[in-house]
Amino acid sequence: MTTASVNGATNTKDRASELDAVLKPVATANGLPNEHYVDANMFAAERERVFYRNWAALGFGKDVARPGDVKPLDFLGQPLLIVRDRDNQVRVFQNTCRHRGMILVDEPGHLRGAIRCPYHSWCYDLKGRLITTPHVGGPGVNVHENIEREKLGLVEIRSHVWRDVIFINIDGHAPAFEEYAGSLIERWRNFEQPMTHGGEASSFKLEVASNWKLAVENYCESYHLPWVHPGLNSYSRLEDHYHIEEPGHYSGQGTLVYRQFEGEGGARFPDFDGLSHKWDTAGEYVALYPNVLFGVHRDHQYAIIIEPTGPDHSIEHVEIYYTGEGATGQAYDAMRRANAELWRGVFVEDVFVVEGMQRGRHAHKFDGGRFSPVMDSPTHCFHHWVASQMTV
Repeated sequence: MTTASVNGATNTKDRASELDAVLKPVATANGLPNEHYVDANMFAAERERVFYRNWAALGFGKDVARPGDVKPLDFLGQPLLIVRDRDNQVRVFQNTCRHRGMILVDEPGHLRGAIRCPYHSWCYDLKGRLITTPHVGGPGVNVHENIEREKLGLVEIRSHVWRDVIFINIDGHAPAFEEYAGSLIERWRNFEQPMTHGGEASSFKLEVASNWKLAVENYCESYHLPWVHPGLNSYSRLEDHYHIEEPGHYSGQGTLVYRQFEGEGGARFPDFDGLSHKWDTAGEYVALYPNVLFGVHRDHQYAIIIEPTGPDHSIEHVEIYYTGEGATGQAYDAMRRANAELWRGVFVEDVFVVEGMQRGRHAHKFDGGRFSPVMDSPTHCFHHWVASQMTV
């Protein structure tokens, strides 16, 4: 076994040995070594092998709700542009003009016409096709035999939208999304129905001084509930939880005693239609590798995209959804706000944990740690997957 070259690092055998230890069964495995959390070169290597080669979560469809809406963003150093075209299809392009590489769109907005480069006014339609090239053949001459417009459209990034999360595969070689996420799609088949974003109060983000992986690892397991989430654990106890594991794809936890949120007079949000009896009391919380965290319940769902911004810093983008239009009217405003604050409180409780682990990863002799063979297997699944991406 060899490992990914990290800016010419020469300790390949040592790194292979460390990753071999991660790839062992959970009862004897070590966690990922420190450099995977603190080293800039390793962060760059993960960018290529973990994020660019797989289906990574980029953004949310609700942010480009209407045909003509555009949203520029940076994804691990890549300038990208999310577009909803006139056929209501979400597309992702490199946010760079094919002429001189100028950034095309600086701010989210709505386009009534084309995507126009502010430098020389080359224009593209919302499907990325180059449609005008002013004066390209000289003053007043807008065509040239060597400028083949059909070959100079925007560079489109392979994308797929599921549960309103926009996934991208930058290198273009990952398996089809339905293969990548097929098992989870089938697991939550009952929830394949319209859902509506809860509005401004249902959207928030948390900046966390930790490596992106620590947020995923913490989310995967319920082991920490009694100490980190005492309020939640008061009714959804450690013994009420179960593991969810699909090696190589996702892992997480579920609870058998989900308690629905109640407003004044015991009011509840409408349920999704046609759910099996399992969902009367169940809730499930899954990390779909590499960087999206899902929560599903009978009456609302959420998605969290972990945006890696450096070896020791991440942003958690949280969005909460409800069934159809049923819970998004004015009558439910106060309940939606209160529900969002409840979840914000739960997620904030985790911040000191992931930031504490990040600081701990600077301990020179920490060897990656060990796993509880019984309680930590979902987290080990994630470590195992990352290690497998970093080996050849």
